[in-house]
Amino acid sequence: MDRNRKSAYYTLLDVENNMAYSNIALKSHINRGRPDAPAFVRELTYGVVKNKIYLDYVLSNFIRTPLDKLKSCDLVILRMGLYQLLFMNSVPEYAAVDESVNLAKRFSPGHEGFVNGVLRQYLRDKDYVKLPPREDDEVRYLSLKYSYAEWIVRLWLERYGSEEAEALLGAGNETPDFVIRVNALKAKREDVLERLVAKGYDVRAGERAPQSLIVKGANLLEGRMYKSGLFSVQEEGSQIAVEIVDPQPGELVIDVCAAPGGKSFAMAEKMGDRGKIYAWDIYKRKLSQIEQEAKRLGIRIVETDAWDATRVRPSLVGKADRVLADVPCMGLGVVRRKPEIKYKENGDELASITKKQTEILEASSNYVKPGGFLVYATCSISHQENQGVVAHFLKNHRDFKRVDMLELMPHIDKTDGFFVCKLRRSDALDD
Repeated sequence: MDRNRKSAYYTLLDVENNMAYSNIALKSHINRGRPDAPAFVRELTYGVVKNKIYLDYVLSNFIRTPLDKLKSCDLVILRMGLYQLLFMNSVPEYAAVDESVNLAKRFSPGHEGFVNGVLRQYLRDKDYVKLPPREDDEVRYLSLKYSYAEWIVRLWLERYGSEEAEALLGAGNETPDFVIRVNALKAKREDVLERLVAKGYDVRAGERAPQSLIVKGANLLEGRMYKSGLFSVQEEGSQIAVEIVDPQPGELVIDVCAAPGGKSFAMAEKMGDRGKIYAWDIYKRKLSQIEQEAKRLGIRIVETDAWDATRVRPSLVGKADRVLADVPCMGLGVVRRKPEIKYKENGDELASITKKQTEILEASSNYVKPGGFLVYATCSISHQENQGVVAHFLKNHRDFKRVDMLELMPHIDKTDGFFVCKLRRSDALDD
């Protein structure tokens, strides 16, 4: 049996049955199955996850039984086969069908004829499959075309209008660049770029963040350069957020929602590892990961602790030069990397998440000394979570003023979606 498709099948079944995150499940099953073409496995897996709603719509034209009544193993195999037929030009039609039948023989014996029949009927009648007219129901049309839950489509249509919303939906289905942040404590960006090129990687300097490199090539994290701490994996939007925080050597900085630690490390590197960074997370189990990564990078000023960011820590009130509140969010800016986010059933969570964001921002403001800075950030594209939370905070805190605000959009900036707002607390003499 084809080990590549087998690894993709196990991953997709894990996502379907156990609500596993595709990136975590994929890494696990690639390590376990040892496929000979991991890039093919990734393309097939992410392609199916990113296009699930559209694939199911097409399949529903050829299956009388409602798809939610099918066995998950059959549905996963059919999605895999159809994705190859629709989007993977490198795969011959006969191979897409035959390998899907082989998967069914192995994982759903007795149903191989069903799988074969559906896929071959699609090949015969595919020209008759059309999306419903856009003018009849634009939300449904865009939901099917780009595979997003309808509430997300509606949210972006209302905020951005038809043309920009569609561009944003399409950008979420693109494959993101692999971006690293050069550790300024150990190397210069130009030197790391040259060394990676010498090793055969396709590398170019990022345009938005001064320490970023965009890299193409396999096994980058297996080499000595990574293990010795010369760089970390961090998307440009996340790096830009740290540039806006702009921590200085010798300062006291608090990262109230730090895990997995990327922004804490980037701030420590920017500070020349001089000063103090408190990196907190509500889950104690995540702190050891931060500590191990700090050791790999040669960072000493990051101190971890388990703390609920909605609560105020009295001992640090008025002590911090800068506070970063990179809050939990809906994650609508990172669907390129976490496509499962597109399928959240409804937006009811939005009200509860904005309440928590407001509580974290409120608590975080207590730590900022007069003249210090408070930075609020999310990786979401939602006015309620971003501008709405900041406006509510400023309405109730006249001692804070907005000094910078940035919203990164995937279809415009070619980064993940990010929102960053920098606030300054008034000097004591100005109160």
